[in-house]
Amino acid sequence: MDWQILLYIAAIVAAIGFLILCVALAMTLNSLKNTLKEVTGTVAGLENQLQGVTLETTNLLHKTNELAEDIQVKSEKLNTVVDAVKGVGNSVTDLNSSIRRVTSEVSTQVEMNQDKIAQVVQWSNVVMGIRDKWKERKIYETRASSSYAPVPGQKQLPHNDQY
Repeated sequence: MDWQILLYIAAIVAAIGFLILCVALAMTLNSLKNTLKEVTGTVAGLENQLQGVTLETTNLLHKTNELAEDIQVKSEKLNTVVDAVKGVGNSVTDLNSSIRRVTSEVSTQVEMNQDKIAQVVQWSNVVMGIRDKWKERKIYETRASSSYAPVPGQKQLPHNDQY
């Protein structure tokens, strides 16, 4: 009977061990259940936040696309302005080249005709001098030929025939 008692004791110990194992396993599974509930709640919250972020990202992407289109349109308009400014710059460059060429030609002609120009200046000075003398002579003759007419009531100086 000793063996039977030992067998019963072993069976009882095994049953208690199995009971402890089951209780421990139940506690672990219950803790896991609570953890999974919390994770589920967190994931649900993340889904809501992710939907909000997705909506904001979509709006931001639309605004970015609108800005990109606006920049493209303005860039095309600016290209027109840049082309016009480039055209003005080319025109100014051409004008400067023309002015340089004309100035160079005038300078060359002046150097070639320097003696003739000097003669023209001298003759023009002579003609101006003659004209000035002629004007002085006309003024003198006009004064000499005009007679003095006194203002009524004014006394006349005595006339001297010496001069």
